[in-house]
Amino acid sequence: MPGGLKGTLDVVEFMRQAKECGFPAVELAIGSPGSALGTDATEDRCIEILAEADRIGVKVASVASGLYWGRNLGDADPSARVGALEDLKAMLQISSWFKVKTLLTIPGAVDVFFLPSREPLAYGHVWKYASEGIRAALPTAERCKVRMGIENVWNKFLLSPQEMATFIDQFDSPWVGAYVDVANLLPFGHAEDWIRHLGHRVVGVHFKDFRRAVGTADGFVDLLEGDVNWPEVIVALKEIGYDGPCPAEMIPGYKHHPMVRVKNASMAMDAILMQNGE
Repeated sequence: MPGGLKGTLDVVEFMRQAKECGFPAVELAIGSPGSALGTDATEDRCIEILAEADRIGVKVASVASGLYWGRNLGDADPSARVGALEDLKAMLQISSWFKVKTLLTIPGAVDVFFLPSREPLAYGHVWKYASEGIRAALPTAERCKVRMGIENVWNKFLLSPQEMATFIDQFDSPWVGAYVDVANLLPFGHAEDWIRHLGHRVVGVHFKDFRRAVGTADGFVDLLEGDVNWPEVIVALKEIGYDGPCPAEMIPGYKHHPMVRVKNASMAMDAILMQNGE
C-alpha cells in the first residue's frame, strides 16, 4: 500500500483499504519505534487494532518486517546481532498479541543487492550467527506460540530447498519453518519444487510474480504476468496440506495511481485461488 514501506500509513486505514479491494485478511509489517506499527507497540495497541479489524471485516493473518535489512542475526557487528535478536523477540511478542501463527523472519544476508555499500559476509559466518540467533529466540517463540518463518530472499543465503530444509531441521522445533516467496526463488528454482521439497516445513507463502528474462528487481511484475507456474503452485500447496495464508507482496507500487496495483492483485488472487472452480 502507498505509505506502507515508509511506515507512515495508518494501520486501520491500511485494513480499510484492503477490505475495499476485496482482501479478507492482511499481513501487518512492523517497523522501527515510532512508526505506524513499531517494535514499541503495546499489547493494548494490538488489541485496539484487532478490534478495528473485526469492525472492518478483515483478519490479521500474519506479520512481517523490513527491519531485518538494517540489522540481522547474522550481521558482522556483534552489537547489531544483539539488537536484531531484541527486535525479533519484540516482534514475536507483538505477533502473539495479534494472535497470528507466523512471523516472517530473515535470519541474515551474505549481501543485500539494494545496499551496495554493505560489505559482503562469508556464507559460513551468516550460517553460524543466524543459527545462534534463531536458537536464542526459540524460548520466546515457544512462549508466544509464534513460528519463525524463514523466507527466501535475494540475500545469497539458503539458495536451494535442501539448504533451507537443513537450516530449519537443525533446530528440531515446531517454532521454525519456511516462508516461501514463490517469485523470489525463480532466478534459481521453481516454486512448486520448493514447496514439495519443504513440505510440512512450509508455514507461510508470499504471492508475487517475476519474469526470468529480466533477471533484476525490475523483473517483478503483477500476478499472472510473470513466470510463476500458478496452477502447479496451487496443486503443490494442496499436496502438502498448506491452508494459508498467502499474502500478496506487490512491490514496488505503480508510480502513478498505486492503488490500481492493489486492486489488480486482488482480482488475480481470486483467479489463482479459485482454479478448477474450487
